Formats: sequence, structure tokens, C-alpha cells
Amino acid sequence: MSEPLALDPYTMWRDALAEVDETFASPPGLDRPVGGCTYCTPESELRVLGGHPADVPDDLLVHFIREVASHWDEDQYPVLWRRFIPRVLRRWGPDGDGTDPSDEMGRLGRRGARLADWPVAEQAAVERALRALLHIAVTDGRPYWEITGLIEGIAHATGDLEPWLDHIARLTGPEADAGVVRLAFGWATELLWEELKFTWWYDGDPQLVAAWLPTLRARIAAFAVRHPRCKNSSDALLALDALEAGTWGPWLYPYDMRALGGPALIYQG
Repeated sequence: MSEPLALDPYTMWRDALAEVDETFASPPGLDRPVGGCTYCTPESELRVLGGHPADVPDDLLVHFIREVASHWDEDQYPVLWRRFIPRVLRRWGPDGDGTDPSDEMGRLGRRGARLADWPVAEQAAVERALRALLHIAVTDGRPYWEITGLIEGIAHATGDLEPWLDHIARLTGPEADAGVVRLAFGWATELLWEELKFTWWYDGDPQLVAAWLPTLRARIAAFAVRHPRCKNSSDALLALDALEAGTWGPWLYPYDMRALGGPALIYQG
């Protein structure tokens, strides 16, 4: 179900967490002790992981969500994620530790915890929280590569990119407009330089991004009119022109775009 996008994204996040807490209030049970690679996870810690989810220490929880799926019993792995997901979402949220969650999110994908196979109410609650996280990311002023990393992680978790691109396109307000401009310019230049690759999501198709970006042209152009000193918006339009013309674009390839702060450094909207 679509969210009322006019709401403050942090309110949406809190509401989504409340739904997650309610949906997962009775964690699914385990039919036997937790099985896993005892070289990486001692048996004593496996026993703790099988206890009440609230009693698992933070460092052990982080170890679990970062350890590859193949190190756990295949049938138990999704159950463990369902037991821990309220805590994990909070780690990924604005009050978390600030680390990039994209790799961890990928553990929910079809080769891992298989979020797409969870009970409908559980899947819906998790995806609502992910929509709120993406809304916050697009509107809070962070650099574009942090947004794209989050998008990749969410798409990997859910197995699909297009619904999340649609979600971004439906975000409204000046902060969302500025975020879309940053995102469009960042992705467009990566496509021009043939750098757009999904780091963790091996099934991802960058051509979905290439097809989506031109649909933002009118929105970016309107933003450029409202903010004539915004270099991001003018450069985004140049990048779209180059993409559609099949040329390399007007910029020299930087050795380290992030070290330089990105090809377009200033938003003066």
C-alpha cells in the first residue's frame, strides 16, 4: 500500500517501526538449537542466538547479520532473520550506527533469508520500513552514492529495483526535489563513464536506471529554473543530454570522484 508521502519521513519511519513491532511481537520459534559454522560462531554463541531475540548482545547480532548465509542452517536462516528484524531495522535507521547497510540488506535476498517468501504481513511491514528509510535518504541531504548504495541494498533484499525507483519518483517537496537532482546527476555520470555497477546485487540491471533517468527531465528542469545557481541541476540536464545522444559527456573522468566531493559540489537551492 502506498504511503501518504506528504508526511514527514521521520514520522513515517516511526509509524513503520510500530507496525514492525506489532507484526513481529510473537517471534517465530525454532524447532531445534541454532546450527551454524562453529569455526566462525562458537556453540556458546549459537545457543545465545537461539534464545529470546531481545537477549542477544548487539555484537553477536551484528555478527549474525554480516555472516554469509551459507554459514547457517538453510532452513533456520530465514527464521532467525524474522526473529531479529525489528532490531536490525533500527540499526539501519537514522538512530543506528551510521554504517552502510547495503551488504547486510542483501542477506534478505533470494540467496539468503528470502524476504519475498515471508508471510505477507511480515513482508509488507518490512517493506514499509524500507520505503521510509529510502524517503529519509533522498531528503536528508546525504551524498548521492549513499543513496544509491541504500537503493541497491533494498533492491537486493526485495529482488526488484523498479518499485523503489517509482517510490523515489513519487516523493514530493523541495528536499525530495533536491535529492532527486543529486541522485540523477550521480547515476547519469556513472552511466556516462560506464561505472554504474551494483556492488553486492549481482542480478541488478543498470539499464533499468538508464531507462528511468530520462523520465526525471521535466522535474530536474523545473528545479533548475527555480534554482538557477544550482550546479547539480544544470549538470544533471547536461548529463541526460549526453546519455540520450550517446556521447561521453562534457566532463573529464576524475581519478577519484568521491575524494573530489563529486563532480558537482554545490547545491544552492
